[in-house]
Amino acid sequence: MKAFVVEKYGKGGLRAADVPEPTVGAGDVLVQVSAASINPLDKMVRNGEFKRLLKYELPFVLGHDVAGIVTQVGPTVRGLTVGDEVYARPRDLRVGGFAEFIAVDQDDVAPKPASLTLREAAAVPLVALAAWQILVERAHVVPGQKVLVHAGAGGLGSTAIQLAKHFGATVATTTNSRAEEMVRSLGADTVVDYTKEDFSQVLSGYDLVLDSLGGANLEKSLTVLKPGGLAIGVAGPPDSGFARQLGAPSFMGVAMNALSRKVRKQAKALGVRYEFFFMQASGAQLRELGALYDSGRLRPVIDRTFPFDRTLEAMAYVEQGRTTAGKVVISMTPGDD
Repeated sequence: MKAFVVEKYGKGGLRAADVPEPTVGAGDVLVQVSAASINPLDKMVRNGEFKRLLKYELPFVLGHDVAGIVTQVGPTVRGLTVGDEVYARPRDLRVGGFAEFIAVDQDDVAPKPASLTLREAAAVPLVALAAWQILVERAHVVPGQKVLVHAGAGGLGSTAIQLAKHFGATVATTTNSRAEEMVRSLGADTVVDYTKEDFSQVLSGYDLVLDSLGGANLEKSLTVLKPGGLAIGVAGPPDSGFARQLGAPSFMGVAMNALSRKVRKQAKALGVRYEFFFMQASGAQLRELGALYDSGRLRPVIDRTFPFDRTLEAMAYVEQGRTTAGKVVISMTPGDD
């Protein structure tokens, strides 16, 4: 089958290749890929940023989001049958959405939301799961709380704004003037144009900040939290909880804590908290999220669609920061652009 594989770590390490179709385990479903989407995580994995913790065996197929049609099920699979339209964020070490077929553990798969096309559904899994796990499992957001979502026009930001509003939060976001109308349409109550204003000078008293930028942006985010507030970073720096999540040796947890010592110390001095976040695959949560898409509470935001044979161009498009809003999708349907 045709696929895009990481042959070596680094910017030039992704290439087109012919590879065998994946082996289907007892608890797996084989999915004929209709569409996939690109996430910042794809670049990070391709570049080897997690190679000490996520030990992929080179070469491997890249791609963390997928939507398609089930063509085969393992003997222990329940609740999924051949012909089902599904979507998934395959678990780490089993990714591979940039291919014609992928074998996915049944626990990571959910029926595609009926209201979405396969192309739209491919834009959903990773960012929707991340937003859900941050807002529900980590922050326990309740009505009336104040949530700041950075980069509100991005894939994660646009999803988190909608989900936070669904949970009754008051939502602020940072973006540029081109995307202001769009993020307001998603539910943002306050929009800070980062090209004109410093959010840390105009916002205060927030219960939660979701930071996808890191560095100085994360450090300033700590200052807009109310006492006891929580900043969650998806761009780092990592902490010991990340090492525990991946089942890494204890010395790796010590190393992760060293990387985040500065920001954790700053947070403690301000009476707030910092945590690193790395999402986990979950078909059960995708079923819950699917109901929210079908009810109209959530909607995917897609910037552009590329045909499968232009996957490398699509990756470059994302890396160069050319997206204006939402996700970039890769479609197997000929003629898509």
